[in-house]
Amino acid sequence: MKHLRAYLYIIGLTLMVAVMAACSVSYKFNGASIDYTKTKTIQIADFPIRSSYVWGPMGPMFNNEIKDKFASNTQLVQVSRNGDLKIEGEITQYSQRNKSVSAEGYSAQTELSITVNVRFTNTKNHAEDFEKQFTSAKTYDTTQSLASVQEELVTQIIKDLVDQIFNATVANW
Repeated sequence: MKHLRAYLYIIGLTLMVAVMAACSVSYKFNGASIDYTKTKTIQIADFPIRSSYVWGPMGPMFNNEIKDKFASNTQLVQVSRNGDLKIEGEITQYSQRNKSVSAEGYSAQTELSITVNVRFTNTKNHAEDFEKQFTSAKTYDTTQSLASVQEELVTQIIKDLVDQIFNATVANW
């Protein structure tokens, strides 16, 4: 009886290994789902700042981050015009507001947010075209000055915005 059980166990284990070896799953970890036989180029325009409140380095930081994201996560060649995919827009809002109030009635946290308006055109499939706003925000303690946390928060916000734009344009989640 023990031999039969051991024999069945070995057969079962062998079958499981064979089934697992026969099945294969393929994943792309960069998140992009692009048909490179049709789509080869991307045109990313600089996003001007159209917000009434501005922090100077924000524009170049955003423009560099979005171009770097597509360069490192896709095989698309970046071109200055006539791209198969086109991304353009503007930074429309850079603002801060009180997020929470302490027991004493004073502001305890402040939220810093950035909104960008994006126009996406897919010249190979216009059904995917859109114009959409993306917003990201981070909170900081009011005991800190904006000047002391601004660069770190803006860097985090821009990374999140670029991830949102990347996912909406080429990841097709």
